[in-house]
Amino acid sequence: MIDRDAELPIKRQAQLVGISRGTVYYNPEPVNAAELALMRRIDELHLEHPFAGSRMLRDFLRLQGIG
Repeated sequence: MIDRDAELPIKRQAQLVGISRGTVYYNPEPVNAAELALMRRIDELHLEHPFAGSRMLRDFLRLQGIG
C-alpha cells in the first residue's frame, strides 16, 4: 500500500490512500499472555452478564481474585 522507496513522499502517499501518516509508522506491540487471559475472562463475564457495566465487571474480577 505505502511504498517507502517511491519518489512520492510518504506524507502524500498516505493522503492519497486516505490514512493518517501516523498509521504508516505505527508498529503494533504483541500482547502478553497475562493480558490475553484477562481479556478472555472479561469477555466470558460479559457473555454471562450482558447487563453488567465496566464497574460491575471490575467487581466480579476482584471477587475472583483478579485485579
